[in-house]
Amino acid sequence: MVAEPFDYQFDPETTALVLIDFQRDFVEPNGFGEALGNDVSLVRTSIEPATRVLAAARAAGMMVIHTREGHRADLTDCPPAKLTRGGTTFIGTEGTMGRILVRGEKGHDIIPELYPIDGEPIIDKPGKGAFYATDLELILRERGIRSLIMMGVTTEVCVQTTAREANDRGFEVVVLEDCVASYFPEFHKAALDMIKAQGAIVGWVSNSDAAIAAIS
Repeated sequence: MVAEPFDYQFDPETTALVLIDFQRDFVEPNGFGEALGNDVSLVRTSIEPATRVLAAARAAGMMVIHTREGHRADLTDCPPAKLTRGGTTFIGTEGTMGRILVRGEKGHDIIPELYPIDGEPIIDKPGKGAFYATDLELILRERGIRSLIMMGVTTEVCVQTTAREANDRGFEVVVLEDCVASYFPEFHKAALDMIKAQGAIVGWVSNSDAAIAAIS
């Protein structure tokens, strides 16, 4: 696969495509992202290229995994440091798509454009990283997965956190720059620069066209 800081070779049989938090609360109007004052049109740019990569991965029979950030209805897994931001509480309060970031609510679910199909695991995570307090690593080890191709939102938070967690666990990581996005373009660029710095210190950065060509 054409990538930075140098091309990356992978075996589709030992590679998983990971879609991180493509949830209504983050990428649709009137969700949590917008409630925080963000412009969701900036993150929605990742959806179209992600749908093309997802289709290619499915056609190739690659493992596909989806993640969702959210909490128990009683919020016992949501620490105070996360529950309240800047003196305002959002998580668990009523929004236009149900209680914000609560599992089972409409806003917590994955957008229709990238919705999982049968056989694609969904990882429900209480934190920003997909490995924290989940069985993601167990699932990957059981399938013999060694490489992860990542897409999702936001680049500098849940994507970068998951990429660093994966790297620490010995997985090789490729982040597709047009299939990840942020509410802050400068954060998006900085996060990708950090991932590929120093000879791929965390992982590689590529794009949808290169990934599709390599998968196909």
